Amino acid sequence: MLKYLSIPGFFNAPLAWSSIPQILSGLPMTIFLTVMAFGLATIWGMLLTLAQLSHVRVLHGLARAYISFMRGVPMLVVLFIVYFGFGLTAVPAAIISFTLGAAAFVSEVFRSAFLGIDHGQYEAAYSIGLPYRKVMRFIIIPQAFRISIPALGNILLDMFKGTSLAAMITVTDMFMQAKIVAGANQDYMTIYIIIAILYWLCCVVITTGQNQLERWLDFDRPKAHLKLL
Repeated sequence: MLKYLSIPGFFNAPLAWSSIPQILSGLPMTIFLTVMAFGLATIWGMLLTLAQLSHVRVLHGLARAYISFMRGVPMLVVLFIVYFGFGLTAVPAAIISFTLGAAAFVSEVFRSAFLGIDHGQYEAAYSIGLPYRKVMRFIIIPQAFRISIPALGNILLDMFKGTSLAAMITVTDMFMQAKIVAGANQDYMTIYIIIAILYWLCCVVITTGQNQLERWLDFDRPKAHLKLL
């Protein structure tokens, strides 16, 4: 059956099917890199946002300079600097590199979300005596996070796909496993096609989860299961 799906000289369907288990053996590492780096990038990005919005000029200037630099440097370059320059092992180097790069984009997302919140909410919170920390923790940050979900979802998708760069420093993720299979069988086109499909399917799952989270957080939307009494 599979041989009828093959295209001579371009796509070997039996090889593609048989290679899926080995390629997916790298999925746990891909997920681990994505979760760790995205979680750390979210925290670091929030701190950068607070620094950007700070009235302390030094903090504001340092945050803007960091974000400008990280947004302008290719991730592969950052990965090589961290891995070869600091002598770290592959997995920590990958996590640190992806965190540093993604945090710049996360910070810009949070900054726009913060600026999108009505200033009257700050004034109302301060008028009842809430200190700055509680205003940010209980009022502003939850709203900013909710507003940021679509953009953060895009960053998460880019990071999931971008973890394939970790194969360049010998991390055994999905793409590294695909390279091993392709080299062993000397059929790179077939394996690259199947790895592209696998990445796409994983991104579909992530997007579905993002959409579910958006609906769950959309408190203003009338819920179908609620009925007027």
